[in-house]
Amino acid sequence: MIESDIAKSSALRFVILIGVVSLFADMTYEGARSITGPYLALLGASGTIVGVVAGFGELIGYGLRLVSGYVSDRTGRYWSITFFGYLMNMLAVPLLALAGSWQLAAILIIAERAGKAIRNPPRDAMLSHATKEMGRGWGFGLHEALDQIGAVLGPLIVTAVLYFKGSYRTGFAVLLIPALLALSVLLVTRLFYPRPRD
Repeated sequence: MIESDIAKSSALRFVILIGVVSLFADMTYEGARSITGPYLALLGASGTIVGVVAGFGELIGYGLRLVSGYVSDRTGRYWSITFFGYLMNMLAVPLLALAGSWQLAAILIIAERAGKAIRNPPRDAMLSHATKEMGRGWGFGLHEALDQIGAVLGPLIVTAVLYFKGSYRTGFAVLLIPALLALSVLLVTRLFYPRPRD
């Protein structure tokens, strides 16, 4: 009984930590996605180009999940692939502040989508191990709740930046803070839980 309680408690901590990573990650990329269209237009992209970039980003974002999930299962390197995806996903956003052309901004927007596609399958596989101990519905529900809090806060932060500073570049730069927080909590989680299936 005591061993079971310890396993559930450990699983809950893992789910909360990954949920906090998702909260900060969603703040970052959902905040960015709320202004990427107008930003591309400001850099000289046409409406057609904005649509193509957004559509191609989504295509990459979903297509790469098949590859990432397959490679994760075949290699067992869930943490390495998750880290690579988060790094790509999180750093592409603040780099948009430095984009001097719509072409470079488009590459970064697509890179952000690709990073999300790479990180999601191995992260969810690790979450599935933890939620087995505490209840899958409760575990995934808790993670999703934290994730959605970040998805709401990100655009609100960017809106506040635009209201007070009026600059898209500043909005992207401010998103470096939750991006670094997401990567820091991910690193801490990796140190505490090197083998989530255990």
